[in-house]
Amino acid sequence: MRYVVIMAGGSGTRLWPLSRQGRPKQLLELFDGRSLLRLAYERLVGLVEPDHILVCTGRAYADDVARQLPELPHGNILGEPEGRDSLNAVAWSAAEVAHRDADGVVAMVTADQVISPVEEFQRSLRVAFEVAESRPMALVTLGVVPTSPHTGYGYLHRAEEVPGFPGVHRVAQFKEKPSREVAEAYLATGEYWWNAGMFVWRAATLLGQLDQLLPHTAETVRTIVAQPERLDELFPKLTRISVDYAVMEPASAGRTDGEVVSVPLAIDWRDVGGFVSLAELLPHDAHGNAVEGRAVSLDSAGCVVINTAGDEHVVATIGLEDHLVVATPTATLVAHLGDAERVKELVAIVREVAGPRFA
Repeated sequence: MRYVVIMAGGSGTRLWPLSRQGRPKQLLELFDGRSLLRLAYERLVGLVEPDHILVCTGRAYADDVARQLPELPHGNILGEPEGRDSLNAVAWSAAEVAHRDADGVVAMVTADQVISPVEEFQRSLRVAFEVAESRPMALVTLGVVPTSPHTGYGYLHRAEEVPGFPGVHRVAQFKEKPSREVAEAYLATGEYWWNAGMFVWRAATLLGQLDQLLPHTAETVRTIVAQPERLDELFPKLTRISVDYAVMEPASAGRTDGEVVSVPLAIDWRDVGGFVSLAELLPHDAHGNAVEGRAVSLDSAGCVVINTAGDEHVVATIGLEDHLVVATPTATLVAHLGDAERVKELVAIVREVAGPRFA
């Protein structure tokens, strides 16, 4: 049977003060009253049944996840006691699926992206399921067909086509986020896709890869599923590492019996990692200001102004250009847009100086 796990962990620090402790970015209802998590769920409607959709998130967020996704059975929300990077979310979820269905094929999708059209996303995901079902050792990763030499994404270097699946390629190598010049060279070859960080595989196959690469992790997640009362004891002992570093890169280099292949996603794909990417999804005024909430501007252009402080609060700007202004009921951020990626650095100082309740 087919399953989907929505990976919805992480705190989204680069979207502070919108995203806070206990209220990460994937739960912010910024898109016509819907959150990134809700959008991720709605992209799956018609693809698998609700009882075959699981969410792996932080335990602190589990109640909000349940509120936003009332269609899911309570047991389908996996609450991590602490974040241990993407591998452990993936490994625990795969072990849970394998426990329910020894032949289960599972897609691991993210909750921090905006994707359109949904129909094309579902088409590619169905192809990925078919590849994993027909090729037992396949580790399928989704590759976004690039539209620009983006320096904020990792890349997949494609190799030969997989027989029987037109357009599906083996992955020769995973590439880190490149410089502008390197990204332009990638696009010029036509052999690279953006790494979407979404995967499809048989749950048992993923666990088998871990048996070869990180046997302690494989053993631990199986124990957690068999003895859930030991979650708090065992989960924090898992090695903190990403799934790309732990599994996908070594498998593509031939260090396991896995076969890493990629299915293309010809979609409009926005990874909402920070304010610059979020601004692309917000309405803009005549002066190029991205605005959300009650705001007024005079001689301001190219700014991002977000106000979630309530209808009784207005944000007003004069003479600003390329600035970021974010107002919430308890914290306000003002910065040049060029420094937007430093928000995570600022949050550490806020936590130290003002206290954790403001971070």
